[in-house]
Amino acid sequence: WDNADFSRGIGTTFYQEFPTLNTAKPPFVRDVEAKVRRYLRSSYSAAWTLKITWEKAPAYAARTDTRRTVTYQAILTTDGFRSYVLILYQEGGMQWDYTRLAATNVLIGYT
Repeated sequence: WDNADFSRGIGTTFYQEFPTLNTAKPPFVRDVEAKVRRYLRSSYSAAWTLKITWEKAPAYAARTDTRRTVTYQAILTTDGFRSYVLILYQEGGMQWDYTRLAATNVLIGYT
């Protein structure tokens, strides 16, 4: 989640909340649950999930290059006791020129 720069009116950020405690779960939430179960080999039933999407986000400073954008998502989910985050990048979607970023220690993901 580097310094995306939406100041030039290019790209957008949006979110969708899925409160699912004691309610029917939409396919998206069932997919998130399946990923958590598969990757962590544990049972998991989401009580709440939040999907945040950064679409066609230009890198900071947008004035230098608005053609190279990136689309990515963060999915936050919890069962009320354990919480997880999934970070998803569009395949082939990392278009930022990392050689032009202010930071030189660029990573995809988190540590």
